[in-house]
Amino acid sequence: MAICHEQERLLDRVSRTFALTIPELPQSLRLTVGNAYLLCRIVDTIEDEPTLPPERKRALSERFTAVVAGDDDPAAFAEQLGACLSDRTPRAERALVEATPQVVALTRGFGSVQRAAIERCVRIMAGGMSEFQERRPTQGLADLAEMERYCYVVAGVVGEMLTDLFCDHCPEIAPRAPQMRLLAVRFGQGLQMTNILKDIWDDSSRSVCWLPRSVFARHGVDLATLSSGVDRPRLAAGVEELVALAHAQLAAALEFVLMIPPRERGIRIFCLWAIGMALLTLRRIRAQPGFRSGREVKISRHSVRATALACRLAAGSDRLLRLLFLAAGQAGRAAPGRAAGNGRLSER
Repeated sequence: MAICHEQERLLDRVSRTFALTIPELPQSLRLTVGNAYLLCRIVDTIEDEPTLPPERKRALSERFTAVVAGDDDPAAFAEQLGACLSDRTPRAERALVEATPQVVALTRGFGSVQRAAIERCVRIMAGGMSEFQERRPTQGLADLAEMERYCYVVAGVVGEMLTDLFCDHCPEIAPRAPQMRLLAVRFGQGLQMTNILKDIWDDSSRSVCWLPRSVFARHGVDLATLSSGVDRPRLAAGVEELVALAHAQLAAALEFVLMIPPRERGIRIFCLWAIGMALLTLRRIRAQPGFRSGREVKISRHSVRATALACRLAAGSDRLLRLLFLAAGQAGRAAPGRAAGNGRLSER
């Protein structure tokens, strides 16, 4: 019980959003999903540490993967990683690293299906993020396929894990698992694409760019010059194309939710909040194509509260959810000539 309370405290410190949405889940899923989030956040902490070279990050990520799988000592890992973190790592994340033994102890107490889903997610995320860190894409990713691959390793794989956890919790969902896993990948990609668009200029200030060069080249934009003298209308055209693609991915995310039985309101609400906030963010991006900071397109607290209320009221009705999606999602339509993502990205 003490470990569970510690997990809730850590969640509240490292993610206000997930600290609000995870309690909507059924009790058993609150523990597993909350635990999985904290483990993934430790992977993020390794990758976000600016003083570590890519090869050092890969070594730490590989060791953490072994820790989660039960093949290495979590206390020794926590001590090693803690010594590598600079003052630029937030205090809450350093506290999470220190608590690695307690977080992993909770993981080890889960059932075999739950552990396997979480371990797989951490392994793919850690390996994939290390791969992209080593590339250090200062001038963007090559094309949409590479962007989708990046979105998969940081978010799509989380959707696959959640599908496995939901199916384990509710046997009624299990027969739909194959289709839901494909939709879950697109769900994660839609959320991550939204984050990439929102954070264009914040990432640029850190000399990182996750945008696809091929898309912006078609509009006459060289991502190598993104931070200086970029043609705003042409940049806006490229952003508009990606907004439409992200919107199409979120439409697939809604189909994912509708495959969950209405009686599982908590699971539905947990997923719907993420979709709703992403849709509103895309709408703000489209309305302000000349934005220069993520703060300018961040949705207001009022919008967050309104989204939460709408999700609660409509969670049990497929018809109402479709109407809400149309109302909230006036952010874009599928780009002509291309289907947005096929969800067939595989583990590599």
